[in-house]
Amino acid sequence: MPQAEMTFWDHLEELRKTLFRAIEILLVAFVVCFAVIPKIFDTFILGPSKPDFFLYEWISSVTGGRVFGGGVSADIIAINVTTQFMTHISVAFALAVIVAFPLLVVELWRFLEPALYKGEKGPVGFVFTFGSVMFYLGCAVGYAVVFPIMFRFLTEYTISDAIANRISLDSYMHNFFTMIFIMGVLFEIPLLTWLLSRIGAVTPGLLRKYRRHAIVILLILAAVITPTGDPFTLMVVFLPLYLLFELGILLSLAGERAHNRHSNEQE
Repeated sequence: MPQAEMTFWDHLEELRKTLFRAIEILLVAFVVCFAVIPKIFDTFILGPSKPDFFLYEWISSVTGGRVFGGGVSADIIAINVTTQFMTHISVAFALAVIVAFPLLVVELWRFLEPALYKGEKGPVGFVFTFGSVMFYLGCAVGYAVVFPIMFRFLTEYTISDAIANRISLDSYMHNFFTMIFIMGVLFEIPLLTWLLSRIGAVTPGLLRKYRRHAIVILLILAAVITPTGDPFTLMVVFLPLYLLFELGILLSLAGERAHNRHSNEQE
């Protein structure tokens, strides 16, 4: 049974406190991030735009300089007067959300926990914890692998030698955060698979049956993300996506067992 019976107004008051604590956490994180961004912007945010980025150097050494060799770097410019200031604010806010995300999850858990039954706390806690870890891992892969490969290819691609590639700061930041966010969401696929298996919508057998189809789809997705035509670079992106699929199969086994157990209890 839930820990205590609360009225509607009690829930509303707890929600108000939770929102205020979340806002306070975000404000503190924003101030800290705003202060440190000038020190990390060149090395961290603009890292993938430089030829000495660790991924480029590693791929170049593995392929003997055939891929990502040379000293090409992107020329990033600010077009509008307010671009750099607004970028400073937007990047500080985005990083503040990422840094404060675990604390925000804790606040949400504190709000939901009293309303949960004892048997519900374990699965819900798993969703919060595993989902957070996978989102961070996806963001890390997006930053360290996917975005640099995509960005390096697109900035080196030319339709005419008469056209110089000069990237606006707005365009760089938009693609930077979009790709990182997309990878963070993609890494939630195993969790989604587990949730679907708990309600009986997906089974491990079904996933195994269509494993070959999934491999083809993932290869196409990896080829779209990394249009370099190089097999090694393709595999660098494909392998994390394929491992996500296999992890989803493993989690679906646990989800299926939970579904079967719940069905037997109802009978």
